[in-house]
Amino acid sequence: MESRMHERLAKLANTSEQEMNLAEAALLIAMDEYPGLDVDAYLRQLDELATSVQQRLPAQAGLEDTLVTLNQFLFVEQGFSGDTDDYDDPRNSFLNEVLDRKRGIPITLSILYMEVGRRLGLPLKGVSFPGHFLVKVAGEGDDIVLDPYNGGEIVGMDQLAKMLYALYGGKVAFHPDFLEPATKKQILIRMLNNLKVIYLKQNDWAKGLAVVDRLVILDPGSAEDLRDRGMMYARMECFRQALEDLQSYLQLAPGARDAQEVRKQIGDLAKQVAQIH
Repeated sequence: MESRMHERLAKLANTSEQEMNLAEAALLIAMDEYPGLDVDAYLRQLDELATSVQQRLPAQAGLEDTLVTLNQFLFVEQGFSGDTDDYDDPRNSFLNEVLDRKRGIPITLSILYMEVGRRLGLPLKGVSFPGHFLVKVAGEGDDIVLDPYNGGEIVGMDQLAKMLYALYGGKVAFHPDFLEPATKKQILIRMLNNLKVIYLKQNDWAKGLAVVDRLVILDPGSAEDLRDRGMMYARMECFRQALEDLQSYLQLAPGARDAQEVRKQIGDLAKQVAQIH
């Protein structure tokens, strides 16, 4: 089953931006944690949420009416909200758990919001804002920036600047590029990177390794992910796999800042591998 999931995720990763099914990819990623996950059942649940919103829309609803109705349904009637009690709970990073528990973090609630909105014809885009994922939609004039973590509220430029200050203490200044739309692949990579950080904090190398495997599927040319996977393999005493990944890392990034340190580790790993019979 795992190999089929890998194949399905790899196939999605190689489709075009327009063709990629973001929700399906997010649910496939969750199958590491939930091997028996019924991906199609959760996709149908998203369909049903969108149908319920559609049924509540006034005749000839415009953008504003649709957004108001979407927010009312998801965040008031259904009760989806940000998990302020246990933000770093890994379940908040899995779309199936967000649908089941109605709790999530900015990026997973944004995926939910975009996927229900897409089924309603809303041209929503993900925004990989530093420290807090957002969503935007083209309005009559400027883009409208929305925060699904906070009930789909509209976020103005002043609020964005305050958000940055709260997150980084004035060390990061606002830049218009922060509001550029993220590709679906970039969204998935950010979601997985969140999970990687959580698992590494917990010293859960096996789950961290599974996450980095998915990152490599999405971006096989990522030197950083190959290095991280190699380091995790080394911690798990999988010396041959660690050696292969770290060698690949230096092939991709020979001038990396940590190249000397990694070369030393490669030498140590080569000795370990030589002792394996």
